[in-house]
Amino acid sequence: MLNFELTKEQRDLVENTRRFTKERIIPVAGEADQTGKFPKEVFDEAWELGLVAPIIPEEAGGLGLHEVEHVLITEELAYGCTGIQTSMTANALAATPLIIAGTEEQKKKYLGMLTSEPCFAAYAITEPAAGSDAAGIQCRATQKGDEWVLNGEKCYITNGSWARWYIVFATVDPSLRHKGIMAFVVDRDSEGVSVGKKEDKLGQRASDTATIHFEDVVVPKANVIAEAGQGFKVAMQTFDRTRPDIGAGACGLMRRALDESIAFAKERKTFGVPISEHQMVQHMIAEMAIKYNATRLLVQKAAWMVDQGGRNSIVASYSKAFGADSAMEVATDAVQVFGGAGYMKDYPVEKLMRDAKILQIYEGTSQIQRMVIARHALAGNY
Repeated sequence: MLNFELTKEQRDLVENTRRFTKERIIPVAGEADQTGKFPKEVFDEAWELGLVAPIIPEEAGGLGLHEVEHVLITEELAYGCTGIQTSMTANALAATPLIIAGTEEQKKKYLGMLTSEPCFAAYAITEPAAGSDAAGIQCRATQKGDEWVLNGEKCYITNGSWARWYIVFATVDPSLRHKGIMAFVVDRDSEGVSVGKKEDKLGQRASDTATIHFEDVVVPKANVIAEAGQGFKVAMQTFDRTRPDIGAGACGLMRRALDESIAFAKERKTFGVPISEHQMVQHMIAEMAIKYNATRLLVQKAAWMVDQGGRNSIVASYSKAFGADSAMEVATDAVQVFGGAGYMKDYPVEKLMRDAKILQIYEGTSQIQRMVIARHALAGNY
């Protein structure tokens, strides 16, 4: 029997996160967007409440929550600001390869860092010439005795400037493509690791995004997460688990856009009546509500499949592609509902529109999601 009802514990989790978002994120979101500065004090408070990487297992000091609870938290945080939410959720992204394939020692040490005090981690796969083509990684891993030496560059890394450690994907030989890719956990303070420029972005400006350089960085064998040929598999398994989080972020953004549009439409009058009484405005609001609720169902199904231990690649891509595209459409329509006012920074909807765009790009573009979906569908699995 299907059951779409949240448990009391889940409802309490949503209520507590919603309260935190209202009291702590929304009041600082505008300034964080304007300055491009992440509000670390908000992160610290969220960490204290267990809202940062709650999927970390109990044996590593975490709460051990399921992915369903994680997407519920993510939606509520994103309602306040997807930039702030992205930096918080990035800790779970970095933790996931260790949860999937890390040794007990790695989990105890590195996941333990995230649960012992408020700090950041980062997932470093993207390179200047390897974005959608993740198998095209050029960052080199060269074995020297029992150690590995990394040389290369990673770009557009969320929490890059703040991270205490990085999950780094590198190849033993670029010509091997996915068969040569390894995965490592690399300490930020390792000799040869340096942080490049902090990116000045269109949207989600509160989230730190930076370039990371690796120059003759020595990594001990104990920090190898996946050997050659297995690193790419770990990266894709990670995305299966974390793409629903992007969909959840899209849900939060869409619900915020919908709430702002409804409130404005009831107040703004044209031709002697509130614009909420005009059929065309009603149609836009109806479409916003449809897209939000459809995405939420996809996200929760994808999260549920993670919790059941099954492969959810196609459903994760459904939730990410539909959610990201819908968020962009909903945010654009919200600006339209506001009319000229929506184009001004006096109202929050222009920020929502700028923030939405990256949802269609990071962790696999909307086009890449369609490639994943098509591959499964052509094999009869949809």
